[in-house]
Amino acid sequence: MPGDFSSTHEGSSYTEVKTSINYYSDEHYIETGKNMNISSEFISDTLHQPLLNVRSFPEGNKNCYTLKPAEGKKERYLIRASFMYGNYDGKSQLPVFDLYLDVNFWGSVIFLNASDVVMEEIIHVATMDYIQVCLVNTGSGTPFISALELRPLIYSTYNVQSGSLLLFKRLDIGSTTNQQIRYEDDIYDRIWSPFPVTVWDKIKTSRHVEGTDDYMVPSTVMNTAARPLTGNNSMIIKLTPRDSNSKFHYFLYFAEIEQPQDNQLTRKFNITLNNDSLTNEPVIPLYQKTTAVKSIKPLVGNEIVLSISKTTDSTLPPILNAIEIYMVKQFEQSPTDSKDGMWYYRRNLSSSGLTGKIADSLANLLSIVSLDLSYNSLEGPVPEFLAQLPNLQHLNLTGNKLLTGPLPSNLIERSQNELELRPRTFGRLVFLGSIIGSILIFLLIPCNPTFKLVNTLRGTARGFIRDSVIHASSGLTFVLRRNVDANLCTKDICKKSKKIIIPVVLSITSVLVLLIALVVLWSLRKRRQQAAKTDVNEKNGSMVSNYSQFSYSEVVSITHDFQKVIGRGGFGTVYHGYLKDNTEVAVKMLSLSSTQGSKEFQTEAKLLMRVYHRNLASFVGYCNEGSNMALIYEYMANGNLEDYLTGEDALSWEKRLRIAVDAAQGLEYLHTGCKPPIVHRDVKTANILLDEKLQGKIADFGLSKVFPNESGTHVSTIVVGTTGYLDPEYYISNKLNEKSDVYSFGIVLLELITGLPAIIKKSSERIHIVQWVSPMLARGEIRNIVDHRLQSDFDINSVWKAIETAMACVPQTSIQRPTMNYVLSELKECLELEMAREKSSKVNIDQEIISIPSYGMASVDQEIEMGPSAR
Repeated sequence: MPGDFSSTHEGSSYTEVKTSINYYSDEHYIETGKNMNISSEFISDTLHQPLLNVRSFPEGNKNCYTLKPAEGKKERYLIRASFMYGNYDGKSQLPVFDLYLDVNFWGSVIFLNASDVVMEEIIHVATMDYIQVCLVNTGSGTPFISALELRPLIYSTYNVQSGSLLLFKRLDIGSTTNQQIRYEDDIYDRIWSPFPVTVWDKIKTSRHVEGTDDYMVPSTVMNTAARPLTGNNSMIIKLTPRDSNSKFHYFLYFAEIEQPQDNQLTRKFNITLNNDSLTNEPVIPLYQKTTAVKSIKPLVGNEIVLSISKTTDSTLPPILNAIEIYMVKQFEQSPTDSKDGMWYYRRNLSSSGLTGKIADSLANLLSIVSLDLSYNSLEGPVPEFLAQLPNLQHLNLTGNKLLTGPLPSNLIERSQNELELRPRTFGRLVFLGSIIGSILIFLLIPCNPTFKLVNTLRGTARGFIRDSVIHASSGLTFVLRRNVDANLCTKDICKKSKKIIIPVVLSITSVLVLLIALVVLWSLRKRRQQAAKTDVNEKNGSMVSNYSQFSYSEVVSITHDFQKVIGRGGFGTVYHGYLKDNTEVAVKMLSLSSTQGSKEFQTEAKLLMRVYHRNLASFVGYCNEGSNMALIYEYMANGNLEDYLTGEDALSWEKRLRIAVDAAQGLEYLHTGCKPPIVHRDVKTANILLDEKLQGKIADFGLSKVFPNESGTHVSTIVVGTTGYLDPEYYISNKLNEKSDVYSFGIVLLELITGLPAIIKKSSERIHIVQWVSPMLARGEIRNIVDHRLQSDFDINSVWKAIETAMACVPQTSIQRPTMNYVLSELKECLELEMAREKSSKVNIDQEIISIPSYGMASVDQEIEMGPSAR
């Protein structure tokens, strides 16, 4: 198999035992980079040999393989790049980088975890005698590659109107072995994945099935097929793209594999895609011969529906043996369009959790045309090198609250020479106004005297930059929008602005005096209101609260002398009880032998007295009498989620999603609704309680941590939490932030999906749930991951999206995890998909519908960074 290269040591070649493919060293195809081995902990008997080594590219912004196939240009090729991180560099930090084909963006390489195998595959017609595959450093980790494969195809195959074809799905529909099929069965080494489905009937033959002259689908794929369980039903496959503007092509393969027993039996069917017929005549599959049917025009839409329905004169139901789905990728530039070999690309790092100063490594991105750093926590000055990037056309720094200091002089100079500011409101907002009735008037003092006052702003009197956009005549757009508390201007010009401020201030001194007096009166009134509502004040070791304080004797009475135990934890024992008005409550008593103590008691009590949310366990009162300490909560009739998941009654998929949404809403409130934010630090299924309606509520705040500084990126603290749920980065660094809760919540999601605990015991072995899920996820074995008690009663798209969301929460480094706000929105979409399925099940009761998940789709829009790459 010529054209298969791996990052082996120079001069070496080998035949991969599992596939019988010959691999050659890549030394003759690239001059940069260095060979490294993956960590021994990731090596297993099932891992293919090309994945054991990588070529890493720590030097340079762009590193390219130059491939010169003998077939030359204007031929069609299958190109596959494989990546497995395997902690080869010992940093345990998953990189993100871009992949280019010639001068065009191919896709971003993103990993869910260190054992993740990412494959990017494309079918492409070469426009030159050589093909370049390039890895581009985007400032988010060192690019690397495990293997690169190139194979010539017959030109008449995969011929579409325009564009290259990114692999989306290649499925062996009737597979009964649950194994992938590739070379030597497939001469092109296409990888056919099994499509586990239980609502169709699978059929198989041991006879050889001939492939077509062009597509050559292997007999091992074609000698199995699926058909409806009920003969009159249609076979329907629904695809819901992530981007409704994405274009898809379908390639369908049929072969009759049932021996005709009667001349009266016929199999004829029609094929439609989004209600458009794919063929002029009904399809009659040939016995033991492959028939290929493809879509002529690309398909777009919020939903793509494939329907295979038998004709009225057919006596047998329709069948389907295999299917390939590709996404169209338009490459606008040819290699000759580039300037001096420069490679132009865009990078979107918006809302990526970036902290600290703007990285110096970005100065190496000389070919970048668009850089979006918006809505992160970047701090410090705007570096000068950003204005020196020669090809930069768009720079977005919106929403970085901590950017300070003067703007680079070269950026100011550039703005004067070739930039136009729109709108001209770039400056500092200075509170100088007066109160006339209830109207607050603010005056904008511009830092640059050439800037004009555009309008009178009304809002909070804080320094900020509002909707400032710099446009270059060359097309450069520089965005600084809503950078609250930012103080960005030039030193000299800011000095000049003082000359404007002083006379204005003197002229309105009397107004300021009046304003200060009103502010003082308002402040005193506010303090009285707050004092009336004060949740907790510590005085001489006692707690004063507007919540009920119970004596120890009252606690004894409430619990009927501690008669009914309903739970135990690190704090102590939880008892069932009744208040005087017969309200059911749960009473948590501090045990003298508790691993937690009075400090945690005080922490939980104070926190519960300052927060309220319908998805947090409601606080009723407390007892703090000597060594007798108790916290009293609302009673949750269905206990905790951990017990419920392991119980006999299996929760439906919809109920699991509702509980997940409830818990996510509670955590999102702690992270963003509380000022300052609160990190729970012990998110787990045992700390999610369920009421009589199975509404989920977060509980047990004894280990919670309040961020003393809202603008801080983390808090350094001793590590606490529960094994299996503990954020690995927090465990190593002692640095805590909200993303630690996100990791723990990801584990909770995986438990809800699988029905398994965080630490799975298999005989004498213990395996973490992420390690258990990851390899099956890579193989697309969705139904092996999901709790078998659900018996496939769920929307497959909903499940896939939930798994994607869970795995997005559990990378080793916190910067790669989403916020709880993002997780919550994704889970709500999962719930909507499941509810839509239940509504549509009544309509589609006479049809057997299969949904293909969008997981595995390579991103074609470089503006979209979230979500996994192709598998």
